[in-house]
Amino acid sequence: MPEKSNILQAGTVLVIDDEEGHAEAVAEGLERRGYKVLTATSGKEGLEKVERGGIDVVVTDLVMNDVDGMEILDTARRHLDHVEVIVVTGHATVETAVEAMQKGAYTYLRKPVDMRELRTVVANALDRLNLRRSNLEMRQRLSEKFGFDGIIGSNPQMLKMIDTLRRIAPTNATVLIYGESGTGKDIIAKAIHTNSPRRDAAFVALNCAALSESILESELFGHEKGAFTGADAFRKGRFEYADKGSLFLDELGDMPLSTQVKLLRVIEEREIYRVGSNIPIKVDVRLIAATNADIEKLVDEKKFRQDLFFRLNVVTVRIPALRERREDIPLLTDAFIREFGSRHGRRITAITPEVRRILSRHPWDGNVRELKNCIESMVVVTSDDILGVDDLPAIMMPTVEAAPPPTGKLSGLTLEEAERLMITNALEETGGNRAEAAKALNIGERTLYRKIKQYGLS
Repeated sequence: MPEKSNILQAGTVLVIDDEEGHAEAVAEGLERRGYKVLTATSGKEGLEKVERGGIDVVVTDLVMNDVDGMEILDTARRHLDHVEVIVVTGHATVETAVEAMQKGAYTYLRKPVDMRELRTVVANALDRLNLRRSNLEMRQRLSEKFGFDGIIGSNPQMLKMIDTLRRIAPTNATVLIYGESGTGKDIIAKAIHTNSPRRDAAFVALNCAALSESILESELFGHEKGAFTGADAFRKGRFEYADKGSLFLDELGDMPLSTQVKLLRVIEEREIYRVGSNIPIKVDVRLIAATNADIEKLVDEKKFRQDLFFRLNVVTVRIPALRERREDIPLLTDAFIREFGSRHGRRITAITPEVRRILSRHPWDGNVRELKNCIESMVVVTSDDILGVDDLPAIMMPTVEAAPPPTGKLSGLTLEEAERLMITNALEETGGNRAEAAKALNIGERTLYRKIKQYGLS
């Protein structure tokens, strides 16, 4: 097989082989081509390095004394988003190697390994890996710009919300978005506009909080020169700028009652009056409003007009808080790592399982915005390409110290029931990391694997 050109490719390769001499020889041969190479001289050590992350290609022996190559392949697929696994096998185990390919291995090579062939295979694997990454990044950029796929989430509430957005976006219906601070109400509003027939016109946003009545009305409707002290020139309002497009009013619950009356008139008559003018101006605007307040409660308290609420409440979208969709935290984390790695020129290859567990347990009172700020801080301050516990913001550290203990009472259970509960708790506490769970239980990994199979755990 011809060897590829001498152009060096960036990539980290992990070589796993319990024959130390063979592992070192393979590593040296790959290092000469400019790859960063890590070695592991046992399957267990290989598993630990795979779980640590930061690897692009794994070259693993199939048959080893402790953990075999199939277990390495399975772990790599579970712990690394993008990795290619090359299996090295003796002549007697080719059928197993083919099975490994069916389970996702890139290819297999027979021993003794031809170094020229291995170099070519590694180069091809990296080519495919880089192409897949590029295509994924391109799709993500397009989705974030034009579609709903940029709204990240696999939680059932999120999926239902996205389905609602797909159905209402092509219409002109007024939308009222509910969500706590930091949940991304502005992103939802922009997605509705981007996927509507008004996408080529303006999307104009205004936060109604902390604005006095006079300033808010000037922002909304504009003003004539001399309309009030300081009005030295004519100015268009947000409604005029949003003509033929969409106007997003955030924190609607903070709008003064007198301004609510004027907003209701605009919705009903589709025309505005600039402050200081009696001349009506026709506007064609789709209204999208958002609030973190309970509008119905404000209506009961006479702090929000009921007739305006009915006008705005044509379609309601509720964004779940981040604590209600914790399964989305890993997806959001990875997306933010890519975003801030690109923005700040940092190549982050992995995040440790311990950090992922800490992130999944944090209360996130600031929701997605707080998580986003946390990840940006970690990307900026880290000294290497792997995000670890030492990169977490100081405010996150109490979460590390106060990690909840395993739950579940053992009294009243049979020995088998107690053992199953303890193994379940250990797996949950380690995020499914079997090596760490075995250490916590003070048992061998093979014993743990056997118990997992015995009790039907995953």
